[in-house]
Amino acid sequence: MTFAPQPLLRAPPFPGRTVTVASLAPDSPVRDGADDLPDPQTLFAPIRAEQVGGDFWAEPANLTTPPAVIVRPARRGDPVAMAASLDPADRAGALWVPADPEDRALAAEAARCGAVHATPVDPWSVLPDAGLLVAHGDDEWVALARIAGVAVRIHSAGQFGTPEDSAATLDTAVARHLAASRYTDPFTGAAATLGEVAALLGLWRRLIAANRTIAAACGMAWWKRNEIRRFLWVPGRTLQFARTAAHALRLARKAGGAVAIWPSRVSPALLEQAGRQNTALVRVEDGFVRSVGLGSNLVPPSSVVVDRAGIHFDPAGPSDLETILAITDFTPAMRARAQALCRTIIAAGISKYAAGPAAVVPVRQSANRRLVLVPAQVEDDMSVLAGGGGLHSNLELLRRARALEPDAEIWFRPHPDVDAGHRKGAVPDADVLRYADRIVRGGGMAALLDRVDAVHVLTSLTGFEALIRGLDVTCHGTPFYAGWGLTRDLGTVPDRRGRRLDVDELAAGVLILYPRYLDPVTSLPCPPEVLIRRMAQADAPNRLGWVAPLRRWQGRFMARWR
Repeated sequence: MTFAPQPLLRAPPFPGRTVTVASLAPDSPVRDGADDLPDPQTLFAPIRAEQVGGDFWAEPANLTTPPAVIVRPARRGDPVAMAASLDPADRAGALWVPADPEDRALAAEAARCGAVHATPVDPWSVLPDAGLLVAHGDDEWVALARIAGVAVRIHSAGQFGTPEDSAATLDTAVARHLAASRYTDPFTGAAATLGEVAALLGLWRRLIAANRTIAAACGMAWWKRNEIRRFLWVPGRTLQFARTAAHALRLARKAGGAVAIWPSRVSPALLEQAGRQNTALVRVEDGFVRSVGLGSNLVPPSSVVVDRAGIHFDPAGPSDLETILAITDFTPAMRARAQALCRTIIAAGISKYAAGPAAVVPVRQSANRRLVLVPAQVEDDMSVLAGGGGLHSNLELLRRARALEPDAEIWFRPHPDVDAGHRKGAVPDADVLRYADRIVRGGGMAALLDRVDAVHVLTSLTGFEALIRGLDVTCHGTPFYAGWGLTRDLGTVPDRRGRRLDVDELAAGVLILYPRYLDPVTSLPCPPEVLIRRMAQADAPNRLGWVAPLRRWQGRFMARWR
């Protein structure tokens, strides 16, 4: 086998595109170089922390016992020579991982010398717990082993070492390789640091690992499926969308995995059948910074949440978000990142569905009156049914807000899906004006939040958007952001939410740790900052833009018919 020169840090093989995060500079040899080489351990630390490098996206080995020795034969004859170099005790506990898994003769030769793993394997699933790696000096597993702090014995000389090299010499060779690489931000094409690339690869690693347990998907609308495939992608697998929930359960039972399903499609019968066959249900729902456009206009989401415990909008049971908020040790770096993200969102005027100012923002009637915004919701939305505590009427929410704020100026904001004619919850203007001073339609929510002093919500995401802007928030239901010491809570809050958070910690959980994001330009999974930047720059295209005019016409027809 000939080891082709390639950078140690590489992107997974995303379908339909070649993604470059690092490249080798042709004039920078690995084993020679400048005297000002950074400390090897400084270069190794972010790679070791994220467990990236090499084919980190490959299937994990899933061994029951960590190997004492890993042997990496690269060509015919290597297994025999390598076995002869091992102590009998080491040979008995060795794991043989051929460098070329396609070479069946090599795999067979290795198998005669001991246990063998002849398929591509995630190196980080076996290396960190090993005592020794025996490999060719050109094998990148040498570099990964030294980054992981594992002893290495070089079998044949190569770019990363020779049989005579000490551990320090091997570390220097690996460090030169890393320093000789040029790192690139795949979303902008600009230069990046090794640490930035390692963090991005770490994000992709975690997503792939989480997705491996999902065997089938069900209940996703046809116009969301391409995006959902990207959110739930695993190398070498095409996610199957089942025709029915029963079909999805059959696929999952056969594969021994979970079913990803839209929460509105989860029925008591499905829960019972899934429990009977011990199949997990993973709920997939729109994220909190969704896209530029309405879901009811068939704009695919650029953000989703993938929840294995429950779903964030249902306070009846725990969710992954609730657990994140309850137990995470929010570091200063994470809090600072969340604070910076919120500043960008506010400066760009971004809300869940739109960026930029509202078309017309009224002038408040009096600077001396408290100005309160009451956003309506879709009355049969699942968050309303699950978290509203029995309240689902927009008019009743408005009436209650007026009773609590008798002297305030109240603005009522109809829900855009309802105004578009797609969903339930319309209230006649005359009824609204019995309690509200104004009805505010059109444009984005962000510009309204910049004008008001407080909001009254049932379960609307507007309450969270108000919190990050420093506004008073009264919750008549139990949204996911209630119960953490930041809101006035009129609904019943679960005891699970006893922890007090500040706004930065809440935002870190809600915007960074819980959702997933997809870059609308490259179609790659991305950190939230990438999507927020695209939205702020109006660089977030709708890949189903041809459908929107049809849906608007349909909405107007349905509104008139109702």
